[in-house]
Amino acid sequence: MSKHDPFDFSNTLPIINEDTEFFPLMSQQDEDEMNNEETPDVLAILPLRNTVLFPGVVIPITVGRDKSIKLIKEAYRAHKIIGVVAQKDVSIEDPTFEQLNKVGTVAHIIKMLQMPDGNTTVIIQGKQRFKLLSEIQNEPYIKAAVAKFEESRHKKDKEFKALVDSIREMSAQIIQLSPNIPSEAAIALKNIESTSFLINFISSNMNAEMADKQKMLEMANLRERAEMVMELMTTELQMLELRNQIQSKVRTDLDKQQRDYFLNQQLKTIQEELGGNSVDLEFEDLKKRGSKKKWPVQVKAHFEKELDKLGRMNPAAPDYSIQLNYLELLLELPWNEFTKDNFDLKRAQRILDRDHFGLEKVKQRIVEYLAVLKLKKDMKAPILCLVGPPGVGKTSLGKSIARALGRQYVRMALGGIRDEAEIRGHRKTYIGAMPGRIIQSLKKAGASNPVFVLDEIDKVGSDFRGDPSSALLEVLDPEQNNAFYDHYVEIDYDLSNILFIATANSLSSIQPALLDRMEIIEVNGYTIEEKVEIARKYLLPKQKENHGLGLKDIHLKPALLERVIEDYTRESGVRGLEKRIGSLVRGIATKIAMDEPYQATMSQDDVERILGAPVYDKDLYEGNEVAGVVTGLAWTQVGGDILFIEASLSPGKGRLTLTGNLGDVMKESATIALAYLRAHAKAFDIDHRLFDQWDVHVHVPAGATPKDGPSAGVTMLTALTSAFTQRQVKPNLAMTGEITLRGKVLPVGGIKEKILAAKRANIKDIILCKSNRKDILEIKEHYIKDLNFHYVTEMSEVIDFALATNKVKQPLDLQVRDMPNPVS
Repeated sequence: MSKHDPFDFSNTLPIINEDTEFFPLMSQQDEDEMNNEETPDVLAILPLRNTVLFPGVVIPITVGRDKSIKLIKEAYRAHKIIGVVAQKDVSIEDPTFEQLNKVGTVAHIIKMLQMPDGNTTVIIQGKQRFKLLSEIQNEPYIKAAVAKFEESRHKKDKEFKALVDSIREMSAQIIQLSPNIPSEAAIALKNIESTSFLINFISSNMNAEMADKQKMLEMANLRERAEMVMELMTTELQMLELRNQIQSKVRTDLDKQQRDYFLNQQLKTIQEELGGNSVDLEFEDLKKRGSKKKWPVQVKAHFEKELDKLGRMNPAAPDYSIQLNYLELLLELPWNEFTKDNFDLKRAQRILDRDHFGLEKVKQRIVEYLAVLKLKKDMKAPILCLVGPPGVGKTSLGKSIARALGRQYVRMALGGIRDEAEIRGHRKTYIGAMPGRIIQSLKKAGASNPVFVLDEIDKVGSDFRGDPSSALLEVLDPEQNNAFYDHYVEIDYDLSNILFIATANSLSSIQPALLDRMEIIEVNGYTIEEKVEIARKYLLPKQKENHGLGLKDIHLKPALLERVIEDYTRESGVRGLEKRIGSLVRGIATKIAMDEPYQATMSQDDVERILGAPVYDKDLYEGNEVAGVVTGLAWTQVGGDILFIEASLSPGKGRLTLTGNLGDVMKESATIALAYLRAHAKAFDIDHRLFDQWDVHVHVPAGATPKDGPSAGVTMLTALTSAFTQRQVKPNLAMTGEITLRGKVLPVGGIKEKILAAKRANIKDIILCKSNRKDILEIKEHYIKDLNFHYVTEMSEVIDFALATNKVKQPLDLQVRDMPNPVS
């Protein structure tokens, strides 16, 4: 019941239904019959916490105590008569006989209901008052000896009648002044005939303390009880009139701002009563936290200005929460907060070597950075970009660098980002504005000098919402990022202490201006020997731990690992290899879990049983029985690979047909190779009339796979020359290089990946441009000891080395029809 409502009729049940024939308005005859009923000598006692039951009044009560539920059920099945007594202390869960008031009411159980929430609700009607004499039992519930409460007679004179009329009139006034009390309540009170029931009914429903209601129940004289009801109602009516008068007077003067202030003051009081933070406490907390920050001067002035702005705001205004969130962000950003760098270079080298096998160039660059930072104490952090195929460890390298430096590690995935606001943030005026992901990541890191990995920077897109790669120009420019501007923060933030490491699979899709700001470090694929070591030192122990196996539960010999690499993977990285090793470990784990016998040292048969038949054949080079088939080397996003160029001749008119889903560059390479061959036919001992009498068809197998790039120029020329001369191509030979009409061989990229692909295919001789010798020198010598490199500068050198002197076993009979000699 609200403290502003003088009456509470929520417990009164003016209900008539098919199960209960009950009228809440009791007549004088009903009251007389009720008073003449005999009071039992012994009653089962039901303690009530917040309610005092008066004779004649019907109320519902919710029963929750186990004792009370048992009492109600037994009484409902029997005579339905119980004793109801209010307990002295409402906080006591299980009151004893001594903790109950000495006067209660005999109650009749009208109805017992099981509620959906599991509680039991009982509708009871008061009958007579009684006194508690002594306790008979306390288990399973209290039973007591009782005696009827004798009421003293009162004189029914004009004064008493005037008192009752005043109570009726005052009740009507209270109901009229109270907006929450229905008007039907006044009619109900007016129709009550019995004076005693009227006093009891009002006493039960009026807004009074439990002690006052119990006091009225214990009054033997009705006149005295009526006077106390009148006194309490007078006080309540005066408070109600005063409150309505104040509200009416103030309502005419309050404008919207004053009304909001009044409500906020009430809210503040409620929050303080509940123990929560009020607006003032929240403001003081922000001010206190701001005084402890290591602000730059301009940031401190900006924060204090924004804090004053918050203090002038109305807490109910929509902008208040926006301003509060903004100040929280300024406080949580790590302004001038740095982690201490670890300058133990030998330790850093050990960490890098332990976490990653190979990658010597990257490790050397990190150690160089640490060395300079140790000597200079302060330097602009470089922007490193690790470029290489998937699975070579570019992203995980960032974690190792952070651990080596002793810095926080932050990774930001850029794949698929198309909104510029993801980098620069939204302006605060927008709904749902947030800072950019750069600022959010720094807030999470808690330091201004983390190792920040920008993953998949080549996958950044652009659309109508902006170009995120252009927004990254300021982030990744060492000359500008000391004053990075985020639209949400609205103040420059220094990013120059962050060690940015970007990763990419290809440089072709990166904006040139963005590419110019980064230091490119190529992370090429691994050789078979490197993969064996990585599998032995890193992948196998990791999979054992992930699958709950011990160190001695499974053993893979280096020779077996090499077979797995060659027969079941074809990649530059080791991601697919890790999956294959995981399958082998799961196969052993299944044997152990099912208590089946197995050999810890796996054999080739075990590998084929778990992984199936070999997927790839390393002997991929074509035989030389047919002229015009040459093995070339290609670069793909997943590493190096080999491809075949097939050239065939058929009688015709000298047309050139190209198939195999080729791009424009490869088509141009085929056209240039044929043009060069026609121009130098005599040098290669080819009758020039063949070019006009035979059609040329050049095909690159796997037609469903798009192919493009300049690396197939020398391969195209060799295939065409082999077809026109019907000379064999030397076995175990592959080549790569770009050609020109002048007969020059130009260098190409992706050499290491191509060399690894050639070695996987068991190729022994490789033809390269002389300018690519520097790329070979970067590969460790023991990884390429079985390969022979032949460096060329002219296309004629390629033909001289690639083609054997003898013809194929079944050469094509290239007939030349008689034609007039060309005009000289």
